[in-house]
Amino acid sequence: MTVGISTAGVVGLGTMGAGIAEVLARAGLAVVAVEAAADLAAKGRDRIEQSLGRARDRGRLDPADYDATVARLTFTDSRTDLAAADLVVEAVPERLDLKTSLFDELDGICPPHTVFATNTSSLPVTRLAAATNRPARVVGMHFFNPAPVMRLVEVVHTVLTDTAVVDTVRDLATACGKTPVVVPDRAGFVVNALLFGYLNDAARMAETGRRTVDVLDRLVVEATGFPMGPLTLMDLIGLDVCVEVLEVMYDETRDRRYAPAPLLKRLVMAGHLGRKSGRGYYSYDGGDATPAVVVPLLDKTAVPEREQPGWVVERLVYPHLDDAVRMLDDNYASRDDIDTAMRLGCGYPRGPFALLDELGPGKVADALDRLGYPYSPLLRQL
Repeated sequence: MTVGISTAGVVGLGTMGAGIAEVLARAGLAVVAVEAAADLAAKGRDRIEQSLGRARDRGRLDPADYDATVARLTFTDSRTDLAAADLVVEAVPERLDLKTSLFDELDGICPPHTVFATNTSSLPVTRLAAATNRPARVVGMHFFNPAPVMRLVEVVHTVLTDTAVVDTVRDLATACGKTPVVVPDRAGFVVNALLFGYLNDAARMAETGRRTVDVLDRLVVEATGFPMGPLTLMDLIGLDVCVEVLEVMYDETRDRRYAPAPLLKRLVMAGHLGRKSGRGYYSYDGGDATPAVVVPLLDKTAVPEREQPGWVVERLVYPHLDDAVRMLDDNYASRDDIDTAMRLGCGYPRGPFALLDELGPGKVADALDRLGYPYSPLLRQL
């Protein structure tokens, strides 16, 4: 039996929650948007109405649709107002205790048919499901920031999730104009599992001083066409968020590639969190990004020419592509879903497999052989 969804709730109206509430309302659902206090709910309302107003002013939303969307939104600081919701999406901070406590409270408010969806990017959905009285009706619904713009939604099912619920959430994501990728519950899902190993490799490379942060970023962009280099991206995400995600990934996998690079952790300890604090791998004083991390090189004779892109690409991009091959070999996600997720979730001009086809799997395997990197056997087969 499929579950009809006409009324949705969103708990947490920060940047992500407000964006999700906007997406659902624009898709025609009645949305109950909930915050912990009235002033926070009012800020959430302002955030959504400003976003909708920008879309209207740029001609992306008809004035009549603007009015209709705003009318479908109800703002409240009382979770009991979610009693009529068919779906509740939580977008509270990435703390397992907060999310399990919220779902426990909602169990007593929402009727049995209500689907609970978590927007977590890295926490185990299975643990959240097991903490409720409705584990078959709990899914991950991972939107990307900014939710009104980014087209990808990772729909994450656990071993407990009802297939009909997964189908309904996938169809809802499509109705919202998104492209859903359905995957089982595993740390990082598709995008973060692939992205953060690569980002942490870049953080480790930045520690060595073998490339300045701006040269490292530039060489990756030039070789791949990625929208930005890895260190610039980490500053944009927030270095504290990067450490949190890496620690969750490392706790589950015990793969040392996810153990946060020491310099990355110390930047966070120092309060250098990236763009939001004005300083991370780059300094953003005056609006221009200038390298802020300079590691003295003890032995300059040990460094290849820093303008040669091959050294950086082989050590950063090739293992990143091999991670995608491993994900396929694990039967976690299809080649097409992996490429779609990385294109729509990270803005890659082409997915890892399309890039691998362009470079040549044999060339990548030969380079990783030369580096002594233990790549997936499937890479050589390809």
